[in-house]
Amino acid sequence: MSTKAADSNIKIEAGSEVDPLGFGTPLPLSQASSESEARPSSSKAPTHVKIYLQDDCLKHRFIRSRDTSSIVERPERLRAVKIGLAAAIARIEEAEGALKPSDANVSVDDELVAALGKMDIATSDGGLIRARSISVTRSAATVDLLDDAAVQYVHGDIGGDMYLQNLKTWARDSENNIIKKGSEMPQGMPPLDLYLCPSSIDAIQGAIGAVCQAVDTVIASTCVNPSTDTQRAFVAVRPPGHHCGEDTPSGFCFVNNVAIGAAHAHLKHGIRRAIILDIDLHHGNGTQSIVWQINEETYQQTLESEQSPSGPNIPRSTRGPQIFYGSIHDVLSFPCEDGKASFVQAASTSIHGPHGQHIENIHLQTYSSETYFWDVLYKEQYSVLLKRASQFLDSTGGPGDDVMVFISCGFDACEHEYPSMSRHNRKVPTSFYHRFALDTCAFADIYARGRVVSVLEGGYSDRALSSGAMAHICGLVGDAIQVDERWWDLENLIKLEKATKARKFVHPSLGNADPEPWLTRTSELLSHLDVYRTPPQASRNWVPPTSRTLRERKKVSRSSSTPEVAGKDTQTPVPMSGCSSTSASASESEAVSPLTAKKLPRVILHVRPPEGTS
Repeated sequence: MSTKAADSNIKIEAGSEVDPLGFGTPLPLSQASSESEARPSSSKAPTHVKIYLQDDCLKHRFIRSRDTSSIVERPERLRAVKIGLAAAIARIEEAEGALKPSDANVSVDDELVAALGKMDIATSDGGLIRARSISVTRSAATVDLLDDAAVQYVHGDIGGDMYLQNLKTWARDSENNIIKKGSEMPQGMPPLDLYLCPSSIDAIQGAIGAVCQAVDTVIASTCVNPSTDTQRAFVAVRPPGHHCGEDTPSGFCFVNNVAIGAAHAHLKHGIRRAIILDIDLHHGNGTQSIVWQINEETYQQTLESEQSPSGPNIPRSTRGPQIFYGSIHDVLSFPCEDGKASFVQAASTSIHGPHGQHIENIHLQTYSSETYFWDVLYKEQYSVLLKRASQFLDSTGGPGDDVMVFISCGFDACEHEYPSMSRHNRKVPTSFYHRFALDTCAFADIYARGRVVSVLEGGYSDRALSSGAMAHICGLVGDAIQVDERWWDLENLIKLEKATKARKFVHPSLGNADPEPWLTRTSELLSHLDVYRTPPQASRNWVPPTSRTLRERKKVSRSSSTPEVAGKDTQTPVPMSGCSSTSASASESEAVSPLTAKKLPRVILHVRPPEGTS
C-alpha cells in the first residue's frame, strides 16, 4: 500500500469516560447548555481524533447520461460531510475558548485567500486548526486491488472467480460500453444501484488505502506510547462498502471497505478479534456474509486442531480472526424491501457462539418523542449491540491488545434524510450519532485500548450527512469538552447551510452582517477541507435518460427459477435511494437479462477458506 499521505495536525485534549459498561444510561450531557462549564478532563490519557479525507474518492461518478437526478450516491456527498466536520471543529474550538469575538469580523474572502496561500493541507495546516486533539489528513494512500493481501483475503479470486479483474475491466471499458450498449455494467445488475467510470478504480483503491492507513495509525498510537494520545479515526470515503459480498457488488458498493480494514488489522498487526458495529439505515448484508465465512473458517481450524490425533494444536497466531458483527437497521428497507426470505432472515439473525458465529441484528423502530427514543429504544434495545459485543469479548479472552473496533457509519437513518429513503419512518435523532460514538469509545477504552476506526457508509441528503458527521465527530472526541446538542438543531443547521452554500464564481456567504464566530470559523475551515473539485466530464454523445416508469409490485412466483438479483426499493416514485439504489432501478432491472454471475451469498452459505489458510 502506498502511504504518501501527510497530516495536518490540529489538537484537542479530550479524555473519554462514559459510564463504563452502562451503555444506554441517560447522559446529563444531553441536556447541556452552551453556557455550562466544561467537565473536567478525565485522568486517563488524552484522545486524538484523526479525520481522513481521500480526494480520489471524488472521481467515482455517474457518466451514463447527463441526467443524474436519480443518483444519490454522488461526489457531492463528501462536501456535505466536510461541512459537518468543519462545523464540529469550530464548535469544539468554541467550547474550549479558542474562538474570539474578533473571528466574526474577518471576511470570508480574506480567509479564503489565506487558505489558498497554504492550500497543501497534506503537508501542514499552517496552524489553522486550534482545537487541541483533532487532526485532518488528506490521504494519498492507495492499494492495488489485485496485489493487496487484505483485499485478497476478503475478495480473493478463488476457484476461477475473477471478480476483482472483472471490476477493473468494467471500469476501464465503461465509456466504450456505454456508447455500444447503453450501460457500463453487465446485464442483470441494477442499473442505478451500480455505476462505474474509468476513474472509479482510483476511488475504490483510494478508499481502501485511507481505511488501512487509519488502521495503521490507530494501532501504532497504542503501541508506541500507550500513555499518550490514543488515536481514533473517522474515514470519509466513498463508494460505500457494506452491501458488497465476497464477489458480488450491490447497493452502490463494489468492495467492502470495513471488512478489508479488519483483514488488514489481522494480517499486518495481529488483531485476532474485531468488532464491527453497523449503524447504517440498511442491513450490511455483504459484511455479515463475509464475517460469517471468516468465522466459519476460523472455527473449522479450531476444531481440526483440537481433534488432530497427532502433533501440537495449530498455534493461535496462525488461525484466522474472530469477528463480531452487529447491526441496527430497518428490516423493511433495502436489501429486505421485497421480503425475500434470504435477505430478511440474514437481517434478523442473532447467534452468539454456536459454529463460531457472533452476530447481532437489531431492527429500528418508530418513535413518538425523543424521550421515548432515549429512555426506551436506545436504553433497552439499541444499546444491546454493545452489550453483545462485550459478551463476545468476555467469552474469548476479555480485553486485550488483539482487539479493534470498527464502525460502519451510515447517516441515512438520520431524522434529516430524504423522505423517500426513510419512508418507513425508522429514524434516529441526530444526537444518536453523538451518543453512539461516545458509548462505542467507552467500550473501546475498556476492551481495545481505545482503538476505534469509523468509516463512512450511507447518508444521502446534505443535511443528514452534515448534521450526522458533526454529531459523530463530537462523540469521537469524548466527553472532556462540554457538547451542546443544540449545535445540530434545525435552527443552527439552517444557519450552517446558508453560511456554506456553494455558489458559482463567488465565495460562500454568511448571509448577514454580524455572523456568529462559529459560522465564520466553519467557512474558513471548509475552504481548506474542500479545495479539490471533480474534473468536468468530457463532451461526448450521451445516452438519453430513461423514460421507463416504475413497475407494479407483484408477488414473485415461488416456482420461478430466475436468480435473485439484489435490487432496490420499488414502493415510491420519488427518485431517491437507500444505501443501495434509487427507486427507478427496480423497474430498469427488469428490462435486462437476469444476472448469471454469482448472486450475493446467503448468510451462512458460500463459505470458502481465505487464501493461504488450511
